[in-house]
Amino acid sequence: MAAKAGRRADLTRILLDGVSGMPGCLSYVVAEDSSDQDILWITEAWISKDAHTASLSLPSVRAAIAKARPLIAGMTAIAETVPIGGNGLVRPDLSA
Repeated sequence: MAAKAGRRADLTRILLDGVSGMPGCLSYVVAEDSSDQDILWITEAWISKDAHTASLSLPSVRAAIAKARPLIAGMTAIAETVPIGGNGLVRPDLSA
């Protein structure tokens, strides 16, 4: 995500403040690009695409989007993946 010039820190605070309590979110990481002072990388892992879609209707997420929108210059890259394994991500038992 590209922040408007000089606004990356402000955008980061908004993105981090609005993410607690998102059902189905396994991981949400906001990282600064080390070579471009206006770029943020946001990496999310969800139990399902439906859980992510549902999160967009949460009042805290809607408020964060509304506050962040004026600070966003654009989206530089979007990739959807399907995690198949690795270290650090524990998927809850969905059979319960």
